[in-house]
Amino acid sequence: MNPTPAGAQREEGDIAALAKGGRTNVAGFLLRLAARIPFLFIAGRIYGPEVLGRFAYAVIIVEFAAQIATVGLKRGLAGALAQTKRPEAHVLADALVLTLLFSLITAGLLMLVPQIMFPNSGLNGLDRLLPLIIIAIASTDVALSACAWRFDIAATVRARALVEPWTISIAAWVLSYYSLRDGLIISYVLAMVAAMIVALWAMVRHFGWKPGWRPHPRRLWRMTKINLPLAAADAVEWGSRRLDLALLGLFVSPATVGIYYVAQQVASLPQKLKSSFEPILGPVITRNLAEHNHAAIARQVSQVGFWILAAQTGVSLALGIPGEAVMGLVGPEFAVGALALGFLLVAEVAAAPSVVSESALVYMARHRNLALSMGMIAIQIGLTLILLIVMRRGGYPEIAMAVAPALALALALGFNSVVKSRLLQRLLRLPIATWRPALVMASAVAVIVGSGFVALPHALEWVELAVGVPAILAAYSVVIWRYGFGPEDRALFRKQAGSTT
Repeated sequence: MNPTPAGAQREEGDIAALAKGGRTNVAGFLLRLAARIPFLFIAGRIYGPEVLGRFAYAVIIVEFAAQIATVGLKRGLAGALAQTKRPEAHVLADALVLTLLFSLITAGLLMLVPQIMFPNSGLNGLDRLLPLIIIAIASTDVALSACAWRFDIAATVRARALVEPWTISIAAWVLSYYSLRDGLIISYVLAMVAAMIVALWAMVRHFGWKPGWRPHPRRLWRMTKINLPLAAADAVEWGSRRLDLALLGLFVSPATVGIYYVAQQVASLPQKLKSSFEPILGPVITRNLAEHNHAAIARQVSQVGFWILAAQTGVSLALGIPGEAVMGLVGPEFAVGALALGFLLVAEVAAAPSVVSESALVYMARHRNLALSMGMIAIQIGLTLILLIVMRRGGYPEIAMAVAPALALALALGFNSVVKSRLLQRLLRLPIATWRPALVMASAVAVIVGSGFVALPHALEWVELAVGVPAILAAYSVVIWRYGFGPEDRALFRKQAGSTT
């Protein structure tokens, strides 16, 4: 069914909003990349793999607890705001109170059993108080989701790509003179608090404060009940990107965990391109669902899905082909993690179709989406444990064992993408097309260009990074732009009329 003129204009506006968010987040990605490298360099060169590994394990436990504490409101807030007749500020106040309650519960549990955060090392100093930062992390997520409802993705860029990474980088360097034992954890706390302040300030600017709000247990319970499937799906999706490190930490030393953590952090950079579209895609989908406009949803998911897949593939090739040099930038002892980095980058590309499909499935088929996510986690855990046990019994060195969770993650996420894409197509009764042949052509050209730089002598590794990485990205971008992008795709990089970005 063809859309009405008004509907076509509305859909064009939605695509423009998605494109504007995409342009903002491409800039945010570059800013995040510029800030993440100094932190990894400082953590690797000054603190070393063992301290970094201990820090990494504690952080993934805390952030997983923070994910649970948001009660699915990172994505569920858009649905709550779309369906309410109450003042938006009152709905937002309910969401923040609910987040605070669950943050206190999860923080309290971790403070009672802090060994969950530090399984391979003893407690030091203020380690037991680290879970209190869950309040800041969860509040920031909800506040930024509220800003996204107003199509303000720049708030996310400021908090996540500017304030947070630069605060942790600068603080880690300064605090290294104070304590190599606690410097990383203290700098992490400072960064999360700084990001929370920026996010809450942006939220208050958009929504202000409407008098007359009172907390109501029944209303809070209803919001919790509605968002529980989303909370579980979010926890599963987030956990799938951290579970690999958690399982690896049960089999290897903190030093190997530290090397894997660096590979994970590098691989998470293209993931930010994907996750940055989620807050703005959610409101667009919920509005079209309210109007029963499935055709628009199919077109938008296909459009954004291709943008994400194209961007993640290009960045993954630029980071993965010279992987040994990229890892070696953090420190010579980290270069051995290049193969793990390669599989983690493959996993990010494999996950792209699943993520955009899930943006609609969380509203159209919450329980089936959750069941599929749980199945993916089960596959990932099973494959990871099997590979780690086999490799341990085979006498493989620890660093070789680090490849096992990365490979298992890539296989599980690939399976998840196929299944969720097919489910969404069946629900919409329309095709979803995120893959285009030009991706293969552009990737082949990037590999050819990158191979020339990888073949350089070890002494010229700096050329591989300074010239090779931009050359790979440039070659890939030229081909994908020429043969893969259509007029609507190019809107991602073109300012709309009247746009101020």
